Amino acid sequence: MGFFDRHGWWRTLLLAAALAVGAVCWLGCGGDDNPADNNGGNNSGNNSGNNNGNNNNGGGDGSSETVSLGGLKWMKKNLNVETAESWCYGEGGQAYDYDKGEYVTLTPSQIQTNCNTYGRLYTWESAKAACQSVGMRLPTRDDWDNLAESVGGTKTSDYGTWHDWLGAGKKLKAASGWNDYNGQSGNGTDDFQFSALSGGFRTSADDFLLAGDLGFWWTATEGVIDYIVNVIAYVRRMDYNNDGVFEGSGDKSDGFSARCVKD
Repeated sequence: MGFFDRHGWWRTLLLAAALAVGAVCWLGCGGDDNPADNNGGNNSGNNSGNNNGNNNNGGGDGSSETVSLGGLKWMKKNLNVETAESWCYGEGGQAYDYDKGEYVTLTPSQIQTNCNTYGRLYTWESAKAACQSVGMRLPTRDDWDNLAESVGGTKTSDYGTWHDWLGAGKKLKAASGWNDYNGQSGNGTDDFQFSALSGGFRTSADDFLLAGDLGFWWTATEGVIDYIVNVIAYVRRMDYNNDGVFEGSGDKSDGFSARCVKD
């Protein structure tokens, strides 16, 4: 799968048992010390990845509409350019249904709807190439920090290790389209028209998980684990049960969402 959670994040054991895949850094790597419990959350609509259709990526490649934040022009939508090593949620594999406790094969219609809603999921290299193909670039770790600060996010105490920003996610998340948690809405206020959506992720084993609950976005900044380079890159995460923007690192072969920027 490509990552583990330094906070013992929810579903880690479930994913480890279900996938039996090696780990780099589960993207709760900077995050809530009181994470969501799948038994307490309301994941209705999460099974196919297509929540309830209340929000969508709007079609197109996502590059035509931008918003100026943190000194850059950011896409308002997740990137949706078809490239090699990019997928709609559920494409070419199976999506985990948390209500049924098993993987399911989505219909072509569900898969296409997921692309329209969330954009595509990319490997790290394909995300960089796709951004370049629309005349933009993949944002760096610093770019994401500037974004979070510009919307009023607050650095956490362990900022020196993981660049986590409290409060920023609430303002950046879309006002609809996120699953509820414990009867409370997982949506944001979308104060800056960033409209972040929870596209989930794809593992290198062609498994798709957590659409509706979590959103993950690549950064262009590479990371190092156990002195090994060229394997991982930093990723940012937003949650349906938390108002922050959190940092972790992902295996470059996994599939995450992408937002591109212009200087």
